[in-house]
Amino acid sequence: MDTGNLQAKAREAGTLLKAMGNERRLLILCHLAAGEKSVGDLEIAIDLSQSALSQHLARLRRDGLVTTRRQKQTIFYSIDSTAAAMVMKALEDHWSFRREQASCFTQPSDETGTVSACP
Repeated sequence: MDTGNLQAKAREAGTLLKAMGNERRLLILCHLAAGEKSVGDLEIAIDLSQSALSQHLARLRRDGLVTTRRQKQTIFYSIDSTAAAMVMKALEDHWSFRREQASCFTQPSDETGTVSACP
């Protein structure tokens, strides 16, 4: 058994789990599991201040879990980690996270067609 390789993998797993171990960051990833979202969409859906959301997104980006794409003035985020996507899939299978989250993005909350925020 290659102890050095095992330690490196354990370090990677620890970084992933620490980043995902925060409720707010996990909620961000739940929303991103359904597809790319703008910062504004995430701010509304998660009910966080822009400052707090930016800090969480910066942590997820620093740890390699998400990536960004800019379109004019808007920044879009998406999951950029196979390991994070696999963990989110496992959570979806166990708790149906994504199905519940996705439904609140696709169902209008009123006759104006405004999308409701997730619980």
